[in-house]
Amino acid sequence: TTEPRPHGGVVFTVNERTERINNWIQKNFLYGIHKEMATLSPYLEVAYMSLRTASPVFIKVESHKGNKLKITISTDDMDLTGDIIQAMADDLGIEDLSAIAEFPKHMDDLKQILIKVEEFHKVRESLSVDMADHASMIRNLVVRAEDARLMNEMKSMKMAYTQLYDLNKEIMRGYEIRRNNHLELLDCLKIVNQAVQKASRLRVGKPKTLCTSACRAAIKSRDHEALIKAILSGL
Repeated sequence: TTEPRPHGGVVFTVNERTERINNWIQKNFLYGIHKEMATLSPYLEVAYMSLRTASPVFIKVESHKGNKLKITISTDDMDLTGDIIQAMADDLGIEDLSAIAEFPKHMDDLKQILIKVEEFHKVRESLSVDMADHASMIRNLVVRAEDARLMNEMKSMKMAYTQLYDLNKEIMRGYEIRRNNHLELLDCLKIVNQAVQKASRLRVGKPKTLCTSACRAAIKSRDHEALIKAILSGL
């Protein structure tokens, strides 16, 4: 492919021989490569075009310390990267695989979603305070109206019920705002959860579990920086 190099991708190491990785690539991708490439070159590198997104995908395999191989998958498609890693792990019997990721576009989009999530949380908290205030006001107005009725002060009773009516309309408006805010918050949280799932698919076995746990902990504490770090590093 003549497409420019993607900005995103992952780097990980495997305890495999170059020939096995070479064979796996030939088996799983439409365009094959010659086996001689694995021995004649200090590293193996292939480039493809994703039929799903029409985006370039580069796979580079090179020697690493301890007789391991360092594999770099360069693509801006986080879903595709996860598919490749999971397929490779399944076919080669890799039980544990950790990866360092870099997906600038995905992370920029996620940061914007996280800002919205924080705003929705603040709105919800503010509305909750308003609801508590309204509940107190309703109790006071009901007591005042009942006292006025018992004392046969119709004008005061009518005024109290008029205030109750106006307050009820305000509560209904607040409920509609709260409902819409909740629905939009759920939509954003769904996107965040999808990002966590994508991040977990960049790992296998224990590193996958650790990544998911770190992401969930960051979401629970509303720590945006920790969440981004967990997605990219798995920790």
